Amino acid sequence: MQVDKTTILDIGLLDNNESIGLASHLDFCKTNGGKAKWMQLITHPLDTKYAIESRQSALKIFLAEKVFLDQMKISNGTCLVIDQFYGNSFSPIPKQIGLLGAYWYQFWNKTDYALIAYSVHHLITFVQALDQWLKVFEPYSNNTELNALIAPIKKHITQLDCLRVDSKDLKKDPQAVLELGYFFYYQYKAQLKNLQNHFYVVDAYYSMATAIQEYGFNFPEWVDQSSPMIEFEDAVHPLVTNAVGNNLSLTAESHFLFLTGANMAGKSTFIKTVGLLAYLAHIGMGVPAKKCRLSILDGLITNLTTADNVLKGESYFFNEVQRIKHTLTQVMDGKKYLVLIDELFKGTNIIDAMKCSTKVIEGLQALNQSLCILSTHLYEISEPLKVYPHIQFCYFETAVIDKTLIFNYNLKKGVSQDRLGYLILEREGVVELIERINT
Repeated sequence: MQVDKTTILDIGLLDNNESIGLASHLDFCKTNGGKAKWMQLITHPLDTKYAIESRQSALKIFLAEKVFLDQMKISNGTCLVIDQFYGNSFSPIPKQIGLLGAYWYQFWNKTDYALIAYSVHHLITFVQALDQWLKVFEPYSNNTELNALIAPIKKHITQLDCLRVDSKDLKKDPQAVLELGYFFYYQYKAQLKNLQNHFYVVDAYYSMATAIQEYGFNFPEWVDQSSPMIEFEDAVHPLVTNAVGNNLSLTAESHFLFLTGANMAGKSTFIKTVGLLAYLAHIGMGVPAKKCRLSILDGLITNLTTADNVLKGESYFFNEVQRIKHTLTQVMDGKKYLVLIDELFKGTNIIDAMKCSTKVIEGLQALNQSLCILSTHLYEISEPLKVYPHIQFCYFETAVIDKTLIFNYNLKKGVSQDRLGYLILEREGVVELIERINT
């Protein structure tokens, strides 16, 4: 599934100056290397049903073996020690060394020996833990994603003598320490670094499985069909505390959602929820919904945030137009897209905004190969749009009790005509401040 930088920013995938991103929220990696692999996975959505379902299957296996994975002894400290070991220059370790020579090396090279002994302990812990992982996961080698890890780990682990070494005994055996130090430093470096890279993928998958379990995500069901579709029940935004779940169905018969509601009613959060759900599904993750069915999408395009470009002399409205132009250019290629638009044409007057929005909606609703959600305050334009059978109309309701706003965040059928801006101005004391200025 194709995404661009604007979409990554719009759906809140990465951290910014104001808030934590979804990637960090779902990060349960034990190592820095695992975090780097996790970022690679989450920023590269998959584009085939086979690849996605293979990863889903791998994550289900990780969930089934979660108790074992929780107890694996490889920590970030272990990996940092290994990196430091290969980054140091030691006094040359003899290829063959006797007991007396080992004591001599230990005496004359105290600092080097201490670091070698400490590193060897962690290196043994690392390869022995991977050997245990291999024994648990090798029966699952029929899974494509897992076999890409199992095969190279098995290649480099099999028949290692140190798999049977008790690292506690090495404290009293400098000869064994230096023999192992020589082996790891001079003979096994490439293999060990290769194993580290594969373990980091294991760690990233562990993080994904942990997030699925921690947040109660469910795996989506993939539908094979020529037209795009997405349906879900009780979907919530994963970063919103005590979020209210909502349902949605976008299909070939009803592929455009015209969404209305007052400020703060939940429109923007809902749109981002849909975007994140589709995105997570396409990296093989579980999704924050009770149930979800969807087809493979070729791309996700968003128009959620726009800004002036002062250096280029470009206005807010101009950048809105450019983003819509980009969107329309993309979706006209006949591929399957999910298009998300929040409050279109805020940068111009209401008459212009109504005319421009209506024109864009009429074009997007005619694209049968794309799904679209568009939110707006311009409920007036909904009436002429009701002639189009592909458009469904939903809104978020707001109640007012004694000038107090009550938001239930439940998506309902129909069009909202709430006008609550002045009430919010009053509630926040702005009207009172203005009256005091005028007195």
